[in-house]
Amino acid sequence: MNSDIREALRSVDIGRWRSVSVEFGAEILDIAVPPDCETLSMRDAPVLADPGRAFAAALASPFGTPPLEEIVRGKGKPPSELSVAVSVSDITRPVPYKGEGGLLRPLLAVLEGAGIRRKNLVIVVGTGMHRASTAGEKLEMFGEPVVAGYRIVDHDCEDASSLVHIGRTASGTAVHVNAVFAGSDLRVVTGLVESHFMAGVSGGRKGICPALVDKRTIQRFHSPEFLESPRADNLILDGNPCHLESLEIARTVGVDFLVNVTLDKDMRLTGVFAGHLEEAHRAAVRSMSGTAAIPIDREFDIVLTHSGYAGRNHYQSAKAGCSAAAAVKTGGTIVLAADNRDPEPVGSIEYRHLLGRFKALGGIEGYLEMLRDPGWTFTKDQWEPEVWGRVTKKVGNEGLIYCSPQISGADSSLLPGLSGLDFLDPDRGLAGREAARAMVQNALIFAVHRSMRKGGGLPSVAFLREGPYGVPVLSGPGASYPA
Repeated sequence: MNSDIREALRSVDIGRWRSVSVEFGAEILDIAVPPDCETLSMRDAPVLADPGRAFAAALASPFGTPPLEEIVRGKGKPPSELSVAVSVSDITRPVPYKGEGGLLRPLLAVLEGAGIRRKNLVIVVGTGMHRASTAGEKLEMFGEPVVAGYRIVDHDCEDASSLVHIGRTASGTAVHVNAVFAGSDLRVVTGLVESHFMAGVSGGRKGICPALVDKRTIQRFHSPEFLESPRADNLILDGNPCHLESLEIARTVGVDFLVNVTLDKDMRLTGVFAGHLEEAHRAAVRSMSGTAAIPIDREFDIVLTHSGYAGRNHYQSAKAGCSAAAAVKTGGTIVLAADNRDPEPVGSIEYRHLLGRFKALGGIEGYLEMLRDPGWTFTKDQWEPEVWGRVTKKVGNEGLIYCSPQISGADSSLLPGLSGLDFLDPDRGLAGREAARAMVQNALIFAVHRSMRKGGGLPSVAFLREGPYGVPVLSGPGASYPA
């Protein structure tokens, strides 16, 4: 802990500060904040009292398409001979799949009730470019009855033998998709609809692209040409190149049925939307947009946030950084608490290497120049340092304080921003939740002290309660993010 941090901790009187609860994985960090700290929170949404009943009702009355049983009958051959593929999300998404009140049991029951034989049904985990799911993660996601009773396979975007070519998009992308899914007689996509910092919203077409496509298609989907568009941002669909590319690919593959859900700020089920790929997804988007958007009339000097369920590693935590950047002033400070509990708390080997390049090149401008160089070879996960660049472009490297006790000092040196480890007293020997709490608390005190030393008086502070899931939307003059 350097002298500037120690001075801040001595100088700032937090005796009248109040406490807020900051999510840290399954635990809570009690963090003291200034008395006038503003809590930015998603709107409340009615929670479905009986999830099992809600799934059954949605499957029976779908949007824009007949019920599954009728679709099965219209396939032109006996149901017992039909092959069926169901695309599901991986562990990075909190989709309520398992149990009596989960998505899978009623969906599978309807399919089997329509005459589909279990041996002809496969669940495909749409990993995109993420690693394959572990056995433990499959149990966590789907539950023991589904894991024991059904064939489950992970998509592999780099295994050419598991992919099939389906054509080109209007933008020229040659598309290869998971052969098991594309080759099935009946194709069902599932997932969660929430804000997304590239594609506008998740769910719908994203269950195909990037979930089930090849590396080259993902290269296009995550290219600077797309990501540097001001339309490639949270809650934007019109003119969003990521959305348009993904939708065209999903249409080309062909989806017979969609089941998407929405969740509230406490990860409880608020809606089930089943039916046509686009009509059911649009209904879900209309529903969630009214709760995810957080109107703000000003930006703040300091924003306190967390990485949420999705922030299993630093790679996934970029979502939280982008949401916070929408609420912080240019040159302000973001304090981010991250429970990076993944076996790879930073991310893939490729991602770690790219983070090093990001820092060595001086940040986002040098990094983008590298990506755009004709001699550059597309590398897995290259887009996520680019996304972190949106954050550092707003607050600078000193304005992001990343607090994760699972990331070592050596690895922290790779990351954009300041490390939460620098805000720990080494003599106290803290670890886990207590280390995270100390990091975040000390970082916030430091940020307040630094802002006051700039001569601006008491800084404005906001707490983004839902972390990456809430999307601050600045209205009126002075809006500077997103572009």
